[in-house]
Amino acid sequence: MSKLIELTKMDTRKILVNSALIETVEATPDTVLILYSGRKLLVKESPEEIIRIIGTD
Repeated sequence: MSKLIELTKMDTRKILVNSALIETVEATPDTVLILYSGRKLLVKESPEEIIRIIGTD
């Protein structure tokens, strides 16, 4: 099941991401989301926070 999750870009702007479109989450040490489209998003939340956010109803 997909849902929109709110994440924070490095410049503090809030964005909504469809969780179903996330292919991988990397900590490099910044957190990078790689979407199925190939687009990469750099966000402030840790991979663990993203997992928690996706798992919350």
